[in-house]
Amino acid sequence: MATIWIIFITIAVAGWIVQGTLQSRFKKYSKIPLRNGMTGKEVAEKMLHDNGIYDVQVISVRGRLTDHYNPLNKTINLSEPVYGSYSVAAAAVAAHETGHAVQHAKGYAPLKMRSALVPVISSTSKWVMWVILAGIILIQTFPMLLWFGIAMFALSTLFSFITLPVEKNATNRALRWLSSAGITDASNHNQAVDALRWAGYTYVVAALSSLATLLYYIMIAMSRR
Repeated sequence: MATIWIIFITIAVAGWIVQGTLQSRFKKYSKIPLRNGMTGKEVAEKMLHDNGIYDVQVISVRGRLTDHYNPLNKTINLSEPVYGSYSVAAAAVAAHETGHAVQHAKGYAPLKMRSALVPVISSTSKWVMWVILAGIILIQTFPMLLWFGIAMFALSTLFSFITLPVEKNATNRALRWLSSAGITDASNHNQAVDALRWAGYTYVVAALSSLATLLYYIMIAMSRR
């Protein structure tokens, strides 16, 4: 059991480092302007049109690093610091989120799989911790309840790992397009790569954290049989 706590602590420290570095990188690259002066909104719209997509809307949302693509209403939601900014960081984020819209338009399989899991995860996430807690309390009289909760949590872990190739693919699409479309050049493309790389690490940490938690619950279930 001590080993799992060491893993938890290691993942927590890694998450803290990743989040701190991500914030630092975006703050730094947000001060580097694009030579063509395009805003995040304009970058997203150009990437959409270059991929023959005209039914996706680019809108502004509140917050910082709250950028996301919504496949249900086909909107690219860019945070205020990205939407109107003409920095390298804004271009990288806007292109990445547009990468998800391109995935959607082209029927990218992992995205379809992740989207199919969203309703299930939304439903189970409300109850999974209560089911697991009840399962631990009733482990002697109703052992299958804990395993049912573990199965529910396993879906969240699966979702986290399916997210990894989805995010990586969106980043690859974004970086290829930024370079080929001339949005970034030799003077700033590496900054866009670095920004999206650190953003990607957050998903890796989240997936590992979810896996470690799942293993912890499994250990509890097996030790109390």
